[in-house]
Amino acid sequence: MDARFLYPLESCKIIHLLRHGQALHNVEAEKDRNALLSLHLFDAPLTDHGHQQVENLRERVVSSGLLKRVELVVTSPLFRTMQTAVGVFGNEYKQSSMTSSPPILALEVARDRNGVRPPDMRRNVSEYQTLFPTIDFSQIESEEDNLWRPDVRESEEEILARGLEFMKWLWKRPEKEVAVVSHGIVLQHMLYVFANDCDLSIRHELCKRFANCEIRTVVIVDKGMASSTEN
Repeated sequence: MDARFLYPLESCKIIHLLRHGQALHNVEAEKDRNALLSLHLFDAPLTDHGHQQVENLRERVVSSGLLKRVELVVTSPLFRTMQTAVGVFGNEYKQSSMTSSPPILALEVARDRNGVRPPDMRRNVSEYQTLFPTIDFSQIESEEDNLWRPDVRESEEEILARGLEFMKWLWKRPEKEVAVVSHGIVLQHMLYVFANDCDLSIRHELCKRFANCEIRTVVIVDKGMASSTEN
């Protein structure tokens, strides 16, 4: 046994990071990257295969007991991520007798890389509220998408800054076990926030590209709180 760290439980949070299931723009981009500029792929939905991925993961989440443990689900406010969040953690289409589901909260800071590509532009909040009545949109300030720009693509530095902002927000939440449903590059940059605290081999494995509907679990620690507990 090679135990390297010991932290009190109250200084830790368990975070389950989940990339959305396969979406239409993922399929089209494999054929032609220029397809990502098509208006026909605006706010791309899940494919049939993506829905099957979500259903398969739902079964795993229920059978493992994870659904009972997660206290909050945070989702990107794009169609494909909310379909995934509700499909995996929600009860919108399930029997009322099924296990109760955690609240699902939509946050702009968890959305995909902004700008230029129509698949990454969101719809109006009022439309989403009709499509996803069990999702809480109270943290989204603007009805329309004011963040997506047609001529400027968000830089990786800006995504990293978003990842840091999100992790600071998450740490202030009272929940101890949280699921985050987002996008591959955004999830990677959330992990980059803590990458320097890991061995190189662990960092490479932890921060590699997410597959569609892949879930990756990490524990984050407030070392300041841990230190004060020890003293």
